[in-house]
Amino acid sequence: MTTEKRYEAFLALAREIYDLERAEELLSWDQQTYMPPKGAGARASQLGTLAGLRHDLLVGSRMADLLAGLDEREGGGLDEDARVNVREIRRLHDRERKVPTELVKELARLQSLSHEAWVPARKGSNFGAFAPWLEKVLRAKLLIADAIGFAGSRYDALLDEFEPGATASEIARVFDRLKERLVPFAERVLEESRSAPGPIKGDYPIAAQEKLCRRLAEMIGFDMEAGRIDISAHPFTMGNLHDVRFTNRYDEHDLSSGIFGALHEGGHALYEQGYDPAHAGTPRAAYASLGIHESQSRMWENFVGRSRPFWMHALPILKEYFPSAAGIGLDEWHRNVNRAEASLIRVEADEVTYNLHILLRFEIEKELAEGRLSVRDLPGVWNDKMRSYLGIEPPDDARGVLQDIHWSMGLLGYFPTYALGNLYAAQFYRAARRAIPGLEEGFSRGEFAPLLTWLRKEIHTRGRTYPSGELARVVTGEPLDSSCFMDYLEEKHGGMRAA
Repeated sequence: MTTEKRYEAFLALAREIYDLERAEELLSWDQQTYMPPKGAGARASQLGTLAGLRHDLLVGSRMADLLAGLDEREGGGLDEDARVNVREIRRLHDRERKVPTELVKELARLQSLSHEAWVPARKGSNFGAFAPWLEKVLRAKLLIADAIGFAGSRYDALLDEFEPGATASEIARVFDRLKERLVPFAERVLEESRSAPGPIKGDYPIAAQEKLCRRLAEMIGFDMEAGRIDISAHPFTMGNLHDVRFTNRYDEHDLSSGIFGALHEGGHALYEQGYDPAHAGTPRAAYASLGIHESQSRMWENFVGRSRPFWMHALPILKEYFPSAAGIGLDEWHRNVNRAEASLIRVEADEVTYNLHILLRFEIEKELAEGRLSVRDLPGVWNDKMRSYLGIEPPDDARGVLQDIHWSMGLLGYFPTYALGNLYAAQFYRAARRAIPGLEEGFSRGEFAPLLTWLRKEIHTRGRTYPSGELARVVTGEPLDSSCFMDYLEEKHGGMRAA
């Protein structure tokens, strides 16, 4: 078989695997949006079946034989895009072939059932009802980590699923440097904020919020003909290219939750809609890492969505949907959406304190993975760390250890990517400002296409051409560094105090 024919067969198989993965995503999306409660058992079985089929295709002899005859090194007979696809599929093949298919199926089944247990447990603040399911999911994830293997911490094997090549020790070093400036800065800002006005509250019908959030998502570039927006217990984004769906949640007394949820998930969705369609169904049209993915959501949510120029354009739109907000001035609203406060809920945290929520979760997950913390002790440890990092304690588990969907879905190792995303976003946004004259002035006129066009060229259409750290160097000329993010925070909040 020629290299060309072999690569064509390889690509066809890779796209079969991709199709199964998209089918799993759609079933999971349906489970979290429209599936009737009694469908949980059957859905768990369906997801397990699909996960097993996908795993068998990825690790089977057909893929192994095709990969054996393909060389992703330069000069191996493949063009650059083909080398990316072979490199990435080989990485996944080598990782996943160590994991038994039955364990993959069992984890998929447990994730589905665990999610169904988490929803009422969170609503009723009943950690005891969820704990047995979390123990089962954790046990399965640790079996997978042990099967894959690791050089340092067992947590490394979990991180690698979301941030390929990352290790707990490397991330700890990045976070330690971040903490050196962030912790004292956050303490200072939180102390100053105690005398600031409270958040703007009102009566905001959810139907009107949905319309506003759809308009804001479309305003920054989300294509509703290739996507949709729904409601779920925890916001998320799924899909790729021409079918990208995200969910949101709303507070009828506070607009911020829905607005910034839409901009955050909208940022994820723009990334998914922005891949090069010529490479659909391959790693060449997929995100570089979850840290890079989070950089896109955090950029649109915070660097754009909390900026004064954004609200120069968007505040009059908000008032169209909520006439009761007519008396709110631009400066008042800008201060409102940037007010710093020790918050119980991660997704509602401000830019100053958000990373403290991630540091807490990173430390807990590492201890869980390394066997130094039991599931039953989680609520107490969580509350202790909330007091240590943020000076507050959750009054119940719904606003504490049960607040996030991630552990119910088996996403241990995901949380660090949020903080990495903040750091990447700061460096990408600085590079965009340098490359696009008058970028923020354009926001005040509703001109967001220049930024999206730049992101498409520099990040989205590159897919997995580069690992995340290398992509940062290519786009910004610099390695990942927390100083850019801290410079941004200090400049922004210093300027707001002066105003």
